[in-house]
Amino acid sequence: MVAFGKKLRELQIPEWREHYINYKLMKKKVNRYTQQIEIGTQNDYYVLRDFSRLLDIQIEKIVLFLLEQQGLLAMRLSSLGEEQDALSQQLTEAKVAELQEQYRAAGQDLLRLLAFVEINAIGLRKILKKFDKRFGYKFTDYYVKTRANHPHSQLKQVFKQVGIVAVAGAIFRNLAELEDHKESYISIYDQLDLSYQDPVIDSIKAALNRLSNSTNFLQFLGKHAMLLEDGLSDPAENNVDERYNFMSLLLNLVNTFLYMVNTYIIVPTADNYTMSLGAAATVCGIVIGAMPVAQVFSSVYFSSWSNRSYMQPLVFSSIILVVGNTLYALAYDLKSITVLLVGRLFCGLGSARAVNRRYITDCVPLRLRMQASAGFVSASALGMACGPALACVFQRNFKISFITFNEDTLPGWAMALAWLIFLVWLCICFKEPSSVIPSEAYTGKTAILILENGCTQPLLLSKDGKQECADQECDDDDNDDGGQSKRSRKPVNSIMLAYKLLTPSVKVQLFVYFMLKYAMEIVLAESSIITGYYFVWSTTNVAVFLACLGLTVLPVNIIVGNYLSNLFEERQLLLASEIMLCIGVIMSFHTLIPYSVPQYVCSALITFVSAEILEGVNLSLLSRVMSSRLSRGTFNGGLLSTEAGTIARVIADGTITLSGYLGESKLLNVTLLPSLFICVYAIIATCFTYNSLY
Repeated sequence: MVAFGKKLRELQIPEWREHYINYKLMKKKVNRYTQQIEIGTQNDYYVLRDFSRLLDIQIEKIVLFLLEQQGLLAMRLSSLGEEQDALSQQLTEAKVAELQEQYRAAGQDLLRLLAFVEINAIGLRKILKKFDKRFGYKFTDYYVKTRANHPHSQLKQVFKQVGIVAVAGAIFRNLAELEDHKESYISIYDQLDLSYQDPVIDSIKAALNRLSNSTNFLQFLGKHAMLLEDGLSDPAENNVDERYNFMSLLLNLVNTFLYMVNTYIIVPTADNYTMSLGAAATVCGIVIGAMPVAQVFSSVYFSSWSNRSYMQPLVFSSIILVVGNTLYALAYDLKSITVLLVGRLFCGLGSARAVNRRYITDCVPLRLRMQASAGFVSASALGMACGPALACVFQRNFKISFITFNEDTLPGWAMALAWLIFLVWLCICFKEPSSVIPSEAYTGKTAILILENGCTQPLLLSKDGKQECADQECDDDDNDDGGQSKRSRKPVNSIMLAYKLLTPSVKVQLFVYFMLKYAMEIVLAESSIITGYYFVWSTTNVAVFLACLGLTVLPVNIIVGNYLSNLFEERQLLLASEIMLCIGVIMSFHTLIPYSVPQYVCSALITFVSAEILEGVNLSLLSRVMSSRLSRGTFNGGLLSTEAGTIARVIADGTITLSGYLGESKLLNVTLLPSLFICVYAIIATCFTYNSLY
């Protein structure tokens, strides 16, 4: 098997050899550090500092050469552009062909430059991986996190590719104009896709796609789903394609959608239902909150169960949800608030969101994982919007035998039927992965590269032979590391161990997630009571209002993922959205002036939209500051964030119920006070940890 250093040298462009990362030198340094630590002549601090300095020098050398070559290409293209402009009125076919060939030659040189960046990225990734495995440090986490978003970052120059993209754009535009010189002269900037096809353009696009690290909508939604990855492929990743099944993935996404519908479908009618059973309207807080109470426990056992099987917990979840919704609907005719609460508790015990997340993480190939993650968040958002909207459809009142069907019970019967159909579909079409890999099998033989957009991913995607070289052929020089790295990267299956891995930054981000879920739950859960008391809204009005709030989720994520995250740092968006959420809460208070519909709608919209922006940014930052060991195992990062959000919803629903004893006139202000306090505290905590949020 060819050693990695030799293989890397074969791929290098000979005349640029001195400008590549010196992998041989770096490897010797790592071996020397090992010897020095073994005999006690150097300590860990010196090793980390010296290796960081050496790596900085190597990256600086690469970046300066990259900028020099970009400048030469830019000068060359500028000269060609001047020549093209001078001949614009008298271009002959021969001259057009000559200019096109010169632009194609410039494109070939650009491809060489892209290959230069790609090979250096492979070498950098490999040496970081070797260092982590040899010493058991999380050096990669530290190095990339401190360099990627720094104002003077040179690492960013390598992976942002702004200059190279500009050069590529000049080549694309001029080739397209020369091809179209006798026709319409439509600019490439007036078209989303470049209609002109050329082998050089296609090759440059493919190379840029491999190197691209810009934040896009799918990446943003993927981070929103809190699906932490181990960066480079684990040994088990080679078998993911065999475990993947599209229908099984679709069933997981449908499960996510139905559960979110199930959660929010009762919100517009919960207060009427509790009053029809002889309880106060504010008891709806307990009814709505019963589901997240049970979800606190179900998330843990479903996460553990998914270590062994995916289909079994999904089948169990569906059965429990059929039973729970049936009990919820029957409570009306049984005149029992107890049956109503038990039904909602059963629904919470059927929450399989931990299984849905786990299936995407473990069984979807890396090339499709971001799309699947985006699908997970989109399904959740659609379910949040459809739940209240469906309540508008159920404005009926009739009886079959002794069973009543009305706006209170129809949501339960409809969801019971939906889960029964889903159960049949699941049993027929779901394919259990050929080998369910227990989380303990992931020994973490990978190096996390937390890039500036928040996604944990390899520096290069596995698209070609160079990547395969780095992943498959070149591990022979890494087999001499000991068991320390394995132990340090072992998945977390203990709540105490998970807590020990939570740094102050992680704790603050989990608290921020708690805060935003608390504020959202207050807005949603008490909406029917507040609008009924102040504005005498009907169930239909409440349902339409909540559906409109839910429909803002995807547009907001598109704006943040495509635009705001490219203009601002994520920590800046985090702090700004926290402040906006606080403003929304303050606007919601009923003061001396009469409470109006515009005030309520505007304040609720600001609070909800700010919370949505905050959720995506917060989970993105969590995926970067959280230990990579929390990407696998029962107590993974996704579970911890889910638990934080679920507990927030439970406390918020409990607050609504307890505040109800003071009367509906005081409910609004009393429930908003804790939201305001928690929000202010979260802003202060974020300010204290702001500098660590890279």
